Amino acid sequence: MRLTGKVTIVTGAGSGFGEGIARRFAQEGARVVVNDINPAGGERVAAEIVAAGGEARFVQADVTRDADWANLVSAAEKAWGRLDVVVNNAGWTHRNKPYLEVSEAEFDKVYAVNVKSVYLSAMHAVPVFRRMGGGCFVNIASTAGLRPRPGLTVYNGSKGAVILMSKSMAAEFGPDRIRVNCVNPVFCPETALSADFAGGAVTPEARARFLATIPLGRFSTALDVANACLYLASPDADFISGVCIEVDGARCV
Repeated sequence: MRLTGKVTIVTGAGSGFGEGIARRFAQEGARVVVNDINPAGGERVAAEIVAAGGEARFVQADVTRDADWANLVSAAEKAWGRLDVVVNNAGWTHRNKPYLEVSEAEFDKVYAVNVKSVYLSAMHAVPVFRRMGGGCFVNIASTAGLRPRPGLTVYNGSKGAVILMSKSMAAEFGPDRIRVNCVNPVFCPETALSADFAGGAVTPEARARFLATIPLGRFSTALDVANACLYLASPDADFISGVCIEVDGARCV
């Protein structure tokens, strides 16, 4: 197993991509701190991982808060004595609508959840990684940060920031043997934010419109994203840092 004994924090792991990542990592031997702001989903995922023979525990935290990040990292160390991987998956978007209709509160929340959380994760995880002689971040951005489209301009900008931050973090923390990489999923109609991306219900017409942009002819799944994260977190990617993997069926080509 590729992550045997590795202690991993996965944010936003109570559903969607985060749930898929937490489950896949546990299957590969990782000890997983399942984080979510909502306890119902996070507690369910952690319990199901344990029931399947894996190691996991749920820690509720708001990833936009410094004190919550301190608690997340501390919980990993208290439980298993180390921290090896942080997957910054938690995200949020305003609903698809004209740029000038996005409120200041929506703008602030998008950047707090999508960008500030990555900053805070480093503030608390990097000192631990340095003590351990290395570590790994996997940041979940989006194809929206590479191929933006109208209606999600603020969200697009936040994901572009995550992509550039990931590359710059890789350059800055490389001498500490800290790897930083990024995964860019394409639209997935099964995630909680899909209706916001679509600007309303994900109707058959909306699905067809999104699907037409993906050359491989299907949407991304949680397992697709989890497998990309698994590679980047594993020893197989020991010399991979500062890259972004598009999990998008060639949408961004």
